[in-house]
Amino acid sequence: MAIGSTRAGSVRLALYMAWTFLCIPVQAALVSLNLPGQARFPRFYHRVCCRLMLALDVDVVGEPSVGRPTLFVSNHSSYLDIPVLGSVIPCSFVAKSEVGLWPLFGLLAKLQRTVFVNRANKREAGKQRDDMAGRLIGGDSLVLFPEGTSSDGNRVLPFKTALFAVANTQVDGHPVAVQPVSVTCTHLDGLPLGHELRPLYAWYGDMELPPHLWQMIGAGRLRIRVEFHPVVSLEDFSSRKALADHCWQVVAAGVDRAVSGRWSRALVPTRPASSAPAGITPEAAAGTA
Repeated sequence: MAIGSTRAGSVRLALYMAWTFLCIPVQAALVSLNLPGQARFPRFYHRVCCRLMLALDVDVVGEPSVGRPTLFVSNHSSYLDIPVLGSVIPCSFVAKSEVGLWPLFGLLAKLQRTVFVNRANKREAGKQRDDMAGRLIGGDSLVLFPEGTSSDGNRVLPFKTALFAVANTQVDGHPVAVQPVSVTCTHLDGLPLGHELRPLYAWYGDMELPPHLWQMIGAGRLRIRVEFHPVVSLEDFSSRKALADHCWQVVAAGVDRAVSGRWSRALVPTRPASSAPAGITPEAAAGTA
C-alpha cells in the first residue's frame, strides 16, 4: 500500500541532507574548541530536522530533569528516537560501537559526543562504565537505551542491567539523577497509528534502513509522545537491578498508555517540542546500546 508522497519525501530528504551538511562544520568547531554550545547546538539541529525535514511532531509530557547531570533511561524502537529525544533535551547518547562506523550517521554520533560501548566484550564493562561516569561527573547528561536493540514500538523489551552500574556515580556528593522516559509514535497525519502502520516509525528485525527512511520521510506527519517520568536515584533502591526493573516498569507503562490511547487528562502533553548505509539493519547493528 502506497503511503504519502514521493515528491514530498524527495524534497524533505534533500533539505535534510543540505541542513545536515551545513551544520556539521558548526558542531565540529564547537567540539574541537570545547565551547559550551557543543551541548546546545545539537538540540537546535534536531528540532529543525524533526519539524521541517523529518515531519515529526514531538509532544512532551512531564518535565525533563534539569539543573544537574542526568542519566535518561528510554525505550528504543527506531533510529528516529535520536532526533526526537535530541530535540527535547541537551544530551549525548550511549550507542553500540558499530554505530560509530556508519557513514555520515557515525560522524553525526561522534559530533554529538556519543559514548560508544561494546556489550559483547564483558572485559570492557568497567571501562565503559568509567567513561559514562566521567561524562556525568563532567556535567553531561546521557541517554541510555537498555533494551540493547530496537523493538516494534508496541512494547518494551526487558532492560539489560549491566550499564545501570553507572547510576552509582556521585556528582557533587550525590548519586546521579536517573529519569525514565517513554517514547511512542502515536499518530499519522492526525489519525491514531495502529499496529499495522507503526513500522513507519519503528525500525527493527531485519529491516534495512534506506528503504525504511524513504518510506517514513514521505509518509506524512508523525506525532511522537515523549513522557518524562519522576526522577529517581540508586539510593531509592536496593540494587542496580531493582533500579532497572523500576525504570522498565514505568517506561513500559508509559508506552502502553500511548499505544492504547489510555492516558488521563493529567497526562496530556504539557507542550509541543517544536541513518545508516545500505545493508545495515537493526539486527545487524543491534540498534543503539
